Amino acid sequence: MLINSIFFINHSGDIFLEKHWRAIVSRSVCDSFFDAQSKANSPDDIPPVISAGKSYLISIYREKIYLVAACHMEVQPLFVIEFMHRVMDTFTEYFEECTENAIKDNIIIVYQLLEEMLDNGFPLATELNILTELIKPPTIINKAVSIVTGKEGVSSVLPGSQLSNVPWRRQGVKYTNNEAYFDCVEDIDAIIDANGGVVSAEIHGNINCNVHLSGMPDLSMSFVNPRILDDVSFHPCVRLKRWEMEKVLSFVPPDGNFVLMSYHISAQNQVAIPVYVRAMISFKDNQGKVDITVGPKQTLGKTVDSVVITIPMPKEVSGVSMTTSVGIYSFDPISKVLKWDIGKILPLKIPTLRGTCTLPADSKCRDSHPTIHVDFRIMQLAVSGLKVNRLDMYNENYKPFKGVKYITKAGNFQVRT
Repeated sequence: MLINSIFFINHSGDIFLEKHWRAIVSRSVCDSFFDAQSKANSPDDIPPVISAGKSYLISIYREKIYLVAACHMEVQPLFVIEFMHRVMDTFTEYFEECTENAIKDNIIIVYQLLEEMLDNGFPLATELNILTELIKPPTIINKAVSIVTGKEGVSSVLPGSQLSNVPWRRQGVKYTNNEAYFDCVEDIDAIIDANGGVVSAEIHGNINCNVHLSGMPDLSMSFVNPRILDDVSFHPCVRLKRWEMEKVLSFVPPDGNFVLMSYHISAQNQVAIPVYVRAMISFKDNQGKVDITVGPKQTLGKTVDSVVITIPMPKEVSGVSMTTSVGIYSFDPISKVLKWDIGKILPLKIPTLRGTCTLPADSKCRDSHPTIHVDFRIMQLAVSGLKVNRLDMYNENYKPFKGVKYITKAGNFQVRT
């Protein structure tokens, strides 16, 4: 993989940071990306790979920031995309957030990290524990020492783990409280038709880990029903052969936060839709009517919370008048977006939204059918049915604190009207 340059572009289309390897690449190479951005309705509609003359532009969008990599040779796009996501994850760990202001406030450390993570266009050190030994995170003490001594925060000693068989874990780790927590987070992408039928549904899941264990522990995690996982990817610490033979995750964990496994379930018979939305939106003459009901469906008794309904209304709509049984609503007269913040759905009080929209006399939006976007969260539920059976630790004598948490969230969840 060879990356010549990476450009950081904010939501307004301004390049606020750029890093070059081998040779400086002109900013004009991003013109093809800006053309695609102007034609797209949302950041998700921008093609991830764009041909720009002699270069290929590969981009991702996170935290209202576009990362655009310019490559002069043919490369595997997924490698570049994965590397740029690793860059954003590293910035988040260093600065607690990966926003434009956070990057600008720590511009020196950003350039130091990019220099270590990519050597002459090729990935070098991408593991967080190696980077934190090489480049100290921007704490108040580290900043004060740098100002007083005038020294950069880059270590002159090569981290021992970089030459180890397990480069993702630093050596000599010791904790007073040894703990390992695992979050099984599943995002549901679904399209529901006007009659409540499922047009498409799939689950994207991650097992996020927060591990603080002393020494060099060896963990194994087994599942009650691992056969439902038909498309998986692992952190490099996972022993692939044992998974293929026994469907058991065996690994020496990195220290701190990391994603152990990602999986994708596309079989619709395995995707349970946890909420229902009954919507009737019609436009006639100079008025529109809205009637929406939301409720839990297949949640196994778990509470649905953080529910938000978003409806992009036709441009002709000048105002709305609504009443809600639960939550509050708002309407943006500029973007024409009706937003209903429900919060938690209680079993004895089903949320409803009813009201009218104001239209001009010569409105032409009678045949308009807005698509409803639904956001929600369900704690202690993995909608796929995935469940951890047991977690064992070897190679160390102490007994750590262990915990597994399940979270189901809405990804791109749409309801047609």
